[in-house]
Amino acid sequence: MIRFIPRERTPLWLSLAVPVGAGLAALLLTAIPLALAGAPVLRAFSLMAQGAAGSGFALAETLTRATPLIFTGLAAAVAFRARLWNIGGEGQLYAGALAAVAIGAGAITAPSWILLPMVLIGGALAGAALLLVPVLFKTRFGADEVVVTLLMNFVVMLFVQMMLEGPMKDEMALGWPQSAPLVDEAVLPRLFEGLRLHWGLVLAVVAAGLLHVFMSRTVWGFRIRAVGENARAARYAGVPVGASMALVGVLSGGLAGLAGASEVAGLKGYLTADLSPGFGYAGIVVATLANLSPLGVVPSAIFIAGVFVGADSMSRAIGVSNYLADLVVALALLCVLIGGLMTRFRIAIVHREIA
Repeated sequence: MIRFIPRERTPLWLSLAVPVGAGLAALLLTAIPLALAGAPVLRAFSLMAQGAAGSGFALAETLTRATPLIFTGLAAAVAFRARLWNIGGEGQLYAGALAAVAIGAGAITAPSWILLPMVLIGGALAGAALLLVPVLFKTRFGADEVVVTLLMNFVVMLFVQMMLEGPMKDEMALGWPQSAPLVDEAVLPRLFEGLRLHWGLVLAVVAAGLLHVFMSRTVWGFRIRAVGENARAARYAGVPVGASMALVGVLSGGLAGLAGASEVAGLKGYLTADLSPGFGYAGIVVATLANLSPLGVVPSAIFIAGVFVGADSMSRAIGVSNYLADLVVALALLCVLIGGLMTRFRIAIVHREIA
């Protein structure tokens, strides 16, 4: 008889091997539908790797795609660490983008060293304010934050569309529903001339490092982790659970809002309803693949971004649907969940004694 026995201690090598093995297993499993579709499997994976990192331009595109994923991955990681199931990263991203445009599209006249931080901070505050609503409902009324945050995504999207069709519509866009562009002083500079990669990537990596230090080296980080492990025991030990959850809401929503602000200020320059192809939801996969580690979010986001960018390149070369990237991401999540089970339990074969 097979039994799952809880591990007293998870080896470090196993914790590190699970996300790596999950990514590799997902790619291997993807080979099956590729082969069934009649595509050359080895050439398809080679083209995917070349499209993601085969040149300086390809690598820059991957890192550009990874930038919002790092922010939303961090947002999901810090929330899930406290068992606050924030599924509203997409809505918080758009709230941050909307605030960035409201501040940086000419409403305020200031030099770049003042206006650009205002745009980023405004985006973070908008995302934080949006998540504080379901946090309040959870702590005060016991509402399910999964339902509230998920439904708020649709509310925010409808509000954004209303603003783009109304008060914030750019009259010079020939009828296309988009906001007015940000002024030059509110734009994040590019890291390299001729490439789309911008300073948002640096900001995202710095945010990952700071969040790691905060969660592992500070009292409030310890309180957040304690609440995530057992909220009742943490409250009994004197941890302010309500304040800790509010702080998690500020951090998680703020990071997701930064994703939207950096996309507008660093990449697009204006807001449209299709700004995000699902970065808020993909951030959950990034955080899960990283085992909720802030430092692990960075390589996890780069891997997911590389899969999407490489799949686009491969699909153009051999005529395979780029939805293959969604399959890889879904399989990676499934493999991580299975691997996470292996890190918490060990499998033992127990022989029944025959009386």
